[in-house]
Amino acid sequence: MDEIKTLIDRMARGARRAARELARLSSSVKNDILLRTADRIVEAREGLQAENEKDLAAARDKGLSAAFIDRLTLSDKVIGSMADGLREVAALPDPVGEIPKMWKRPNGLTVGRVRIPIGVIAMIYESRPNVTIDAAGLCLKAGNAIILRGGSDAIHSNLALSSILQEVLAEFSVPGTAAQVVPTTDRAAVNELLKREGEIDVIIPRGGEGLIRFVAENSRIPVLKHYKGVCHVYVDRGADLDMAREVCFNSKVQRPGVCNAMEGMLVHRDIAEKFLPLMAEAFRDAGVELRGCERTCQLVPFARAADESDWGREFLDLILAVRVVDSMDEAIDYIASHGSNHTEAIITRDYARARRFLSDVDASLVLVNASTRFNDGGQLGLGAEIGISTSKLHAYGPMGLEELTTTKFIAFGDGQIRS
Repeated sequence: MDEIKTLIDRMARGARRAARELARLSSSVKNDILLRTADRIVEAREGLQAENEKDLAAARDKGLSAAFIDRLTLSDKVIGSMADGLREVAALPDPVGEIPKMWKRPNGLTVGRVRIPIGVIAMIYESRPNVTIDAAGLCLKAGNAIILRGGSDAIHSNLALSSILQEVLAEFSVPGTAAQVVPTTDRAAVNELLKREGEIDVIIPRGGEGLIRFVAENSRIPVLKHYKGVCHVYVDRGADLDMAREVCFNSKVQRPGVCNAMEGMLVHRDIAEKFLPLMAEAFRDAGVELRGCERTCQLVPFARAADESDWGREFLDLILAVRVVDSMDEAIDYIASHGSNHTEAIITRDYARARRFLSDVDASLVLVNASTRFNDGGQLGLGAEIGISTSKLHAYGPMGLEELTTTKFIAFGDGQIRS
């Protein structure tokens, strides 16, 4: 235990020192670091995959699910996506130093706000080794030092990626403590990180609800989080039913195991008889199990009657809760009771009803006539993302570069004193 405490103490203090240097780096140097890292990842593909195979073999020996192994795999496509993500972040405007607003006081004092790095960020995440690079790239571009504590199932992959980061940082004479991977699988390391409020400014957990709740309940440091993604699509009366089928199918089936997949489908009673049977057939052909309300089961005989626990449940699987509602008011009330402030969508042709849904539904992304799968930093034009926050303080939704900064006040005077 003393060894773990010493390790985390050294890493946290090193990150705090590195953060001061990162805050002074020019945009061009930060971009060059990202671009060089992207090239090195591609060049090191075979070595990365050899280390990744150690993690995959251990996962297979444990009998972990195919979905878990898919998230763990550093395929050629994933490696290419990591490199492309770094290049995209490098191409984005640097938010650090931006002055979004200035104003002049009656006494002549000019007051403004300037965008600055947050400082030191600790990321605690599970099986996806690509998060190591996505998070490091975003934090470095935003001028933050980062401590990365990945899941034990990806330790070989994460350390291999860390080695590349360390090599590139050294090339540019930037301290290696600017982007560190915790080199131990001992869970005590997480507890130690959560105590380091003197050095770490923000904790960002990314993974299952159990991990996130543990972090939120035990951290002395502010936590940016979302517990789960219970996302809905509401198909309104008069909706374009062909569009509705495409959007609902994509929202559920494209990647059912992710936080922005649809978990509940709400259908207005006026179009339920025409929409639900055909939609249900498409879902059945894709292997989706439907758990419906009484009216749904009348229209779709092969649907299973939903239990009370199915409403507001995050399945992360090819299972979908379906409910027929009498009105948009009922749909909005249902979402308020059973949603998780993550992602909600409406399919409608009515502009006024779309605007009302946008106004009344509280979620980090509310969509009109589009798939819930778009709640993703890359899809929304942020480049890569470090996670999706449903916390509202300090960020709400996907966290890209700007969300990894904060602002401080600045003021210019010519000798003003307060009377």
